[in-house]
Amino acid sequence: MRYALLICNDETISPSHEEMNADPVNQAWSADLERRQAELYGARLRPVAEATTVRVRNGETLISDGPFAETKDFVGGVVFVDCADLDEAIAIAKGHPYALHGSVEIRPVWEDDQPR
Repeated sequence: MRYALLICNDETISPSHEEMNADPVNQAWSADLERRQAELYGARLRPVAEATTVRVRNGETLISDGPFAETKDFVGGVVFVDCADLDEAIAIAKGHPYALHGSVEIRPVWEDDQPR
């Protein structure tokens, strides 16, 4: 089953790429994903200050700089994994470094054969 892991954190304490690459917890998490051969795709997102939000209301397109949500925690990355089940997705998510100070939201991905 495929899952999207939404990596959420307070952007003001988000580590740099260099810090993430040097972090033993991140290295262990990456090694676990590789061992499981579970990662389908992953990407770290640019800061929310670079976001653009689009809404359409009553036929009018509203464009604003920044994120939609007014919260400290933002989605800072996404990883798509292919797992046997939710238990394996949870095992993968709990090893992510951001699970220690942010959160990792697990979302099942619609499969072509599932009703929508």
